[in-house]
Amino acid sequence: MQHIHETYPKIPSPCNCSNIRRASRAVTQFYDEVLKPCGLTITQLGLLRHLERIEEPTIGELAKCMRIDRTTLNRNMKPLTDAGLLSVIPGKDSRTRMILLTEAGKTAVSMGSALWDEAQVALQEYLGENELKKLGQLLNKLEALVP
Repeated sequence: MQHIHETYPKIPSPCNCSNIRRASRAVTQFYDEVLKPCGLTITQLGLLRHLERIEEPTIGELAKCMRIDRTTLNRNMKPLTDAGLLSVIPGKDSRTRMILLTEAGKTAVSMGSALWDEAQVALQEYLGENELKKLGQLLNKLEALVP
């Protein structure tokens, strides 16, 4: 739990959405801090890990799988493409482009995954196993608000 130093209780907002967004930003910042040594953010690692699981997806397929729009995906892919961690090649027809994880991308995923494991353990220690399980159930329920 070396990555969690102190608890700073915040006064909750009367707006549930604001509370969820604040918590989401805090968790994202926490993971980004843990991942700093590998040079990836949690968003970038997530994108690369999706590419590991899906063989040569199109941009549309990857966006759908990640539940983000194509514009956001393209914006998130740019620094990874520039860094040589993924490549975009023409698809089966002129309207599609395929995304491939490069060897450098595979190495980055491996490094990032080890750090991600550390963050997962730290968060589980911080929240406790039962609370983390409850949180997962609640987040799944919230995500189901929009099919």
